[in-house]
Amino acid sequence: MSLQTIEREFEGYLEDRKSRFLAYLVPLAVFEDRLEALRSEHRKANHFVTAHRHILDDDRIEESGKDDGEPAGTSGMPTLRVLQGARLVEAGVIVVRYFGGVKLGGGGLARAYSGAAADAIAHADLIAFVRHAQRTVEATFTASSDLERRISDLGLTVITRDYTADGVRLLVEGPEDKVVQL
Repeated sequence: MSLQTIEREFEGYLEDRKSRFLAYLVPLAVFEDRLEALRSEHRKANHFVTAHRHILDDDRIEESGKDDGEPAGTSGMPTLRVLQGARLVEAGVIVVRYFGGVKLGGGGLARAYSGAAADAIAHADLIAFVRHAQRTVEATFTASSDLERRISDLGLTVITRDYTADGVRLLVEGPEDKVVQL
């Protein structure tokens, strides 16, 4: 099974003994901003448990799960395990908890947080993770139209186009396996 990711936010929900768990599955690029916004939006919430997974350039995965005041290991790690099970990268989950007055215990907390995260993932449109890369390519003025055509045929995006005395220099971005074909 290959790695997966998301392109936009998805939500999940779970209620257990009057405690409400609101899960937000978000792209990692907006994770910190979304966490800050949720803290402002849900000022009366008791906990903001987070988990995320990020793939590094050397293909190692950096990941974390934070309990935000819940007993150690009862919320952040179970939430992270759900991300791992779905093989999600470049994504994070924020679970907002409103305490309902009844203590759930360690096992109950683990089931509730992971259940809310799993519900968000169940609602998500998961896509295959494709590593993107950038590359600078150059061409003379006479060869530039052929280069532009190859870039278009490969489905790549031109980020910058700089004209030099001899031709053009392009910064191109797209799926790594396509970029190396230039």
